[in-house]
Amino acid sequence: MITKFNTKAIREGYQTTNEQEHSEAIFLTSSFKFNSAEQAAARFSKEEPGNIYARFTNPTVDAFEGKLATLEGAQACVATASGMAAIFATIMALVKSGDHIVASRNMFGTSIVLLNTIVSKFDVAVSYVDLSDLSQWESTVQDNTKLFLLETPSNPLGEVVDITALSKISQANDILLAVDNAILSPALQTPIKLGTDIVIHSATKYIDGQGRCLAGAVLGSEKIIEQVASFTRATGPSLSAFNAWIVLKGLDTLSLRMNAHCENALKVATWLENQPQVAKVHYLGLNSHPHHSLAKTQQSGFGGIVSFEVKGGKAAAFKLINAVEIFSITANLGDTKSTITHPATTTHGRLSDEEKTNANIADGLVRLSIGLEDPDDLIADIKI
Repeated sequence: MITKFNTKAIREGYQTTNEQEHSEAIFLTSSFKFNSAEQAAARFSKEEPGNIYARFTNPTVDAFEGKLATLEGAQACVATASGMAAIFATIMALVKSGDHIVASRNMFGTSIVLLNTIVSKFDVAVSYVDLSDLSQWESTVQDNTKLFLLETPSNPLGEVVDITALSKISQANDILLAVDNAILSPALQTPIKLGTDIVIHSATKYIDGQGRCLAGAVLGSEKIIEQVASFTRATGPSLSAFNAWIVLKGLDTLSLRMNAHCENALKVATWLENQPQVAKVHYLGLNSHPHHSLAKTQQSGFGGIVSFEVKGGKAAAFKLINAVEIFSITANLGDTKSTITHPATTTHGRLSDEEKTNANIADGLVRLSIGLEDPDDLIADIKI
C-alpha cells in the first residue's frame, strides 16, 4: 500500500493504457467516439461512465485531478484553465445572489479585484477581515454568510491564520471554508486535514514549478466538487490536456523542489534581515516573523516567497529591481528561476491606495520568489 508523499506523487493517479506506456500519455482530442447511439445516450445521462467531450472529460486531466486529490487528502478534484478560473468557479458554483462572503484582505490582488468588480455584480456581498484575526472572522458572520475565502500563507507577506480554529468557526455557522494553498502546495501543507472544506490551487505556480503553463484546481468533497464541476462544464474554463500533462509531471518532483525552495529562501531571508538598507523582512521561516510559531504547527516548511521593505520607498525598490542580473523581473512565482517584482505596482497594482494600506502593501515592498539557483549567487545579485 502506498502511504508516503513522494511515492504517491509519482505512482498515483494514472492508469496505463493498452499501449503499456511508462510515462503518462497526452490525450490531445476535442471529443471521443461512442460505439453506438445507445452508448452516447448512456454517457450523457451518466448511466455509463466514460469520456464524452474534452471540455469536461479527458484522461490526462483526470489523471492530474486524481493525483492532486490524493496528495491533498481530498475526495475529488476539478481542474481549471488557471488559478483565477478555479477561484471564480468556486464562488459561482457555491454562492448565489443575496449571499455573503467573508474574505481575507491579505489575498492576492487579483482575487480582491475579482470580488469587487465581478462577483459584486451578482448581488453577492463581500466583507474583508485581517487574515490572522479570528475574532474578526467570527464577528463578521451574517445570517447569509456562505463562504470564508482566504490564502494562507498570504502573498506576498506570508501571514497565516490558524486553519483548525477558523474551521471551527465556519462549521459552527454552516459556512464553507475555502483556502488557496498555492503558496505552499500539498508538499508543505494540507488544509483539508486541518478542517478546510475546499482547497484552491493556481497550479501555474509550484505544482508546475517551471513557469511553463497556466492551470488551476479546486478540491474538496465529492458533493462540493460535483457542484463546481457542473459550473465548469457549462461555462468552459477547462484545463487543456497538454497543460494537464505538464502539471501532472510537475507533481513528480514537487516535494523535492519545495524543500529546496525553502532552504534557499531561508538563506536569502536571513541575509536580508542583516542588511542596513532593509527596513523589514517578511519570511515565515524567520523567528522574527509574528506568525512563525503558528506556521510551524500547520506547515512542514515555509515556502519560497520572501518579501522585504527597502528604505527609500518606491524609488529605492525600483533601483534595486532594475539592478538585478540573475533574478527575472516578472510577477510570476513558484518557478525554478528566481523572480523579483514590486507588488504595489504589479500584483496589487489595481487595488486602491486604501486597499493597499489595509493589506500592508508598502511602496518600498519587494517580493522575491526564490528559485533553485545557488543561494549565494542570488544574494550577490541583490544590490541594496
